[in-house]
Amino acid sequence: MVDEFPEISMSRLRRRRSAKWTYFPTSVLPAFVAEMDFPLAAPVKRSLIDAIEIDDTGYANPAAGNLAHSFAGFAERHMSWEVDPEQVVATTDVVGGIVSLLRQLAEPGDGVIITPPVYHPFFSVIEEVGCRVVEAPMSGGRTLDLDAIGAGFESGARILILCSPHNPAGSVPTREELSKVAELAERFDAWVISDEIHSPLTLPGATHTPFLTVSDAARERGICLISASKTFNLAGLGCALFVTASDRAAAMIGELPFGAKHPGHLGAIASETAFSDADEWLARVIHQLDFNRGYLADLLGDALPEVGYVPPEAGYLAWLDFRVLDLGDDPSEKFMQQGHVALSAGPTFGSQGKGFARLNIGTRPEFIEAAVNAIAKAAHCG
Repeated sequence: MVDEFPEISMSRLRRRRSAKWTYFPTSVLPAFVAEMDFPLAAPVKRSLIDAIEIDDTGYANPAAGNLAHSFAGFAERHMSWEVDPEQVVATTDVVGGIVSLLRQLAEPGDGVIITPPVYHPFFSVIEEVGCRVVEAPMSGGRTLDLDAIGAGFESGARILILCSPHNPAGSVPTREELSKVAELAERFDAWVISDEIHSPLTLPGATHTPFLTVSDAARERGICLISASKTFNLAGLGCALFVTASDRAAAMIGELPFGAKHPGHLGAIASETAFSDADEWLARVIHQLDFNRGYLADLLGDALPEVGYVPPEAGYLAWLDFRVLDLGDDPSEKFMQQGHVALSAGPTFGSQGKGFARLNIGTRPEFIEAAVNAIAKAAHCG
């Protein structure tokens, strides 16, 4: 049994005021929203405490720190990705950055391709900016369907929002797949917005390929969004990064309004420290998640062998197929009502998510076991 963070207790977690721990009553075990339960990396915690000690809670000025260079070093160490710090620009968060890019790159009525089942805010932000959702569903729920993406571009879509690694499937596209995506974007004069927020949590056996590294076409047509938020549990601090690799793409970022390039001050401080000084902590997290995904397979094999589960190649989100149990379009409803455990509802990720639910395994093994036991009890209730 791997338990890298035994200091975590349920009583301590219940003291948190974040969404995961306050959205439902204390009788419910939360395993839905993408927050990890692990304690902050010690260097990150120190940097935040130091800022509070000197009352440093004003407006952010990332240029005054070393955020871009810190990320560039992290990208080189962890992804063999040579990033030009001059082409790294801070923003509030990944979803906000996507909204800003859609407003900049698309006209009202333009089609925007997404690959469901996929991170559910993509649907709403496309509609928010007056564009059309164009679906290119994942093949088998896990692999990019290049023909469907090509058909989407051919029908007039101008942008693809790429989720790499994929949420909720946890799959990691290959370099060859990404190269073909870039070729399609070039052929149809389109853009690729690559959401790579889960990439630092790529697990053993898989390799994340940054989209901007695959070809000249990718560098010309791609804009990456990445953040320390998922990896280092900093989502509430408000900081993400636009990364580009061409003058053309950098010019698009340069034209974004002021508000699109304004991160939270504490988020910028924490992110800079995380990217520079938290490698040891990250290695522990990767070790834990690697164990957890296999442990979940064992638990399901014992309690719910009918449930479909492919361990994620990246991240801490498990995409579970309950269709064989005939629990309806949204099995999470029964798990909440009968088991008092909260999972993310599969249908929110698109119609392809009917019969599925997403389970957060970014926690201690004992809490994963408790969640599976609650799910099994609910599933077997009449």
